[in-house]
Amino acid sequence: MATEGIQSSDLSVADRLDNEIASLRDQVESLKRELKLQTATLITSESTRQILQDEASRRPKSKQPNDSSRTQELLAKADEHLAHKQQCLYRACASITTFRVQDPDPNAVDGGNVLGLRFEIMSKSRFLRPYYVMLNRPYPNSRYLRIHRHTVPQCIPLSGLAARHLPPPTAKDDYDMPKKQDLSTFARTLRRELVRYHNRTSVIGDLRSSAGLESRKGKAKELEVPIVDISAADAQAKQIRVEWNDGRSGRLVIGDDGDIVKMVVQGENGQDREAVRQLLGSSARIEEVGKRLESS
Repeated sequence: MATEGIQSSDLSVADRLDNEIASLRDQVESLKRELKLQTATLITSESTRQILQDEASRRPKSKQPNDSSRTQELLAKADEHLAHKQQCLYRACASITTFRVQDPDPNAVDGGNVLGLRFEIMSKSRFLRPYYVMLNRPYPNSRYLRIHRHTVPQCIPLSGLAARHLPPPTAKDDYDMPKKQDLSTFARTLRRELVRYHNRTSVIGDLRSSAGLESRKGKAKELEVPIVDISAADAQAKQIRVEWNDGRSGRLVIGDDGDIVKMVVQGENGQDREAVRQLLGSSARIEEVGKRLESS
């Protein structure tokens, strides 16, 4: 019995050391990011650029070449940061842009003319890789568009959006009223679906962090019955799988915008409504569940 007590205390000390090392590494990475951000903010300010330009114009190139080269290096770095800042501002303000592409296929329809849509998405203060939708005009004597190629995830209902907002032209023997295409509404609706999808996946990552599953700080071990896994249960990330250490498993269903629709937890004796109340409480949105996990 004494040997087992010594071993458990040794393991607890090792765990504490690992947690302290992981915490220090996180602090170092956070300080590096903060230093990089403050440097970029300082070097792109108008007053700093004016000082560097005055210094470069006053100092002759023949004297003290090291100082002159440092000034020129700082000016070049300031120009790079300014260009990056301008690009980020453009991507944030112009989230949907169009461009023209020439299809190299000699047998392409409409002479190879392709209209491209670029969708900018931001998640966790970072721009993601843009999504693209290519449109062409395959219908003879018609300006109706059709989706030619795209990079949109399969979980986004792109075909349904196209059928609703970009319907094909009606046949000649069809006496129904021809449906008009609305490219602007199609683009806005598609971007809304992309933003919702990435917001849901980001919230699942936040839940994992709140439960202590994304780091080695052992936050989940403080719970009475720790959660061992939180993950998306479907491709659209509208259902979240929650698993506990004692074998219980739950399914949390959320809406398009993160509203909690329903949750069911299954244990050894069937449904566990008490676990649902402990996890959700009075939460109406999935973000509130993350705050409850952090405070527990």
